[in-house]
Amino acid sequence: MASEHERKVVKVVVLGDIGRSPRMQYHALSLANNGLDVNIIGYLDSEPLSEITEHPHITITQLHPISIGPRLIRYVAKTIWQTISLLFTLYVTGKCHYVLCQNPPAIPTLPVCRIYCLFSKAKFIIDWHNYAYSIMAMSLSPDHIIVRIARFIETFFGQSADQSMCVTYSMKEDLMMNWNVNNAIVLYDRPPKIFRPLTIQEKHDWFLQLSKTYPAFGDEELSEVNVPNAKTRFTKEVNGKVELRSDRPGLLFSSTSWTADEDFGLLMEALQLYENSCNLTDKLPKLVCVITGKGPEKEWYLKKIEQKQWKNIQVFTPWLEAADYPKMVASADLGVCLHTSSSGLDLPMKVVDMFGAGLPVCAFDFLCLDELVENGVNGYTFRTSEELYKELTNWFQGFPNNSQQNAIADRMRKEITSFREVGWEDNWNLRVKKLFQ
Repeated sequence: MASEHERKVVKVVVLGDIGRSPRMQYHALSLANNGLDVNIIGYLDSEPLSEITEHPHITITQLHPISIGPRLIRYVAKTIWQTISLLFTLYVTGKCHYVLCQNPPAIPTLPVCRIYCLFSKAKFIIDWHNYAYSIMAMSLSPDHIIVRIARFIETFFGQSADQSMCVTYSMKEDLMMNWNVNNAIVLYDRPPKIFRPLTIQEKHDWFLQLSKTYPAFGDEELSEVNVPNAKTRFTKEVNGKVELRSDRPGLLFSSTSWTADEDFGLLMEALQLYENSCNLTDKLPKLVCVITGKGPEKEWYLKKIEQKQWKNIQVFTPWLEAADYPKMVASADLGVCLHTSSSGLDLPMKVVDMFGAGLPVCAFDFLCLDELVENGVNGYTFRTSEELYKELTNWFQGFPNNSQQNAIADRMRKEITSFREVGWEDNWNLRVKKLFQ
């Protein structure tokens, strides 16, 4: 894009945790690798990708949160503080040519970035991940005065962007028809290279590593690394060759934000039905369920899980380092996505990651999910706990020795391989690179 002496500057605004904003981190890497100096502005509640922190052309400017008083006062104080701190940070970090901000949150991100761009003459670019007002409407109501004000602000400043990106064609159409945003470019999320299928040896090594913290992943007889014929609960080493065990349990994976827009109760109910079925038949394997993520409802659900005392299902909620998360995803037999979408127009990044790791999924069905998950082709969709339960029992019936189901799983993984052929960089270079030239 530019020579080393002519590098333009882009500020990437994430009014949230940078480490939990993978799409904006990928934007930053693509921009930096294509000749721009990047300054990411946001919160550092968790560690960003090492590629971000180690990149010579990416800097991070940390914002600091504030939390005081009762809920209403805290919200007002937070908004005022964010407005002042973000505007101040944009100015003190120097001039730039572009401001790329994610939406949501819209308030105060969009007004502050728009005002800054007007005075600095930088181009204002929005990456629409969802609608902020629709998220607010989940806890208030669509007709609440605060929601209506929020929608007006989001619409007014959203229309003022020099350029927009969005995550689905359904959102592009909605932005055009209902928001008067006519220049949105669809940039589908794609997994980074760190998400990929693992070999049996790599899965074996990961299970051995995991068993040090969670012994249930190891073998009762022997689970030490570098010991001949070492076993895990899922793999074994025989004469120097690692194999999957024919008596292994099924490994189910899900990542959730533990919030109202991801109803974990659906999975809980489906697992209870699965447990009931296990007590009636020997055709279903035991299940090991790995659930990752942070969120406000996590502790409440963990107490519910403890009360269940399931005999055929074990649930683990590990906190995984960024480098270990893709290993866990790629080691599973089936993924579950509970994302429901407040607008019905965005797609779950966690499914993109699962596909990157070659993992078929069961995903909660909503308006535009078919832009990512095709029911019966690369995964399954469900709307109720009973439907999810049926998908789980169909998938794990006779596991892992059901040749018919294994053939279906292989076919799905071939479909997912086609999805993986177009990575983030290729997609970004094709659709977005031109905006910064």
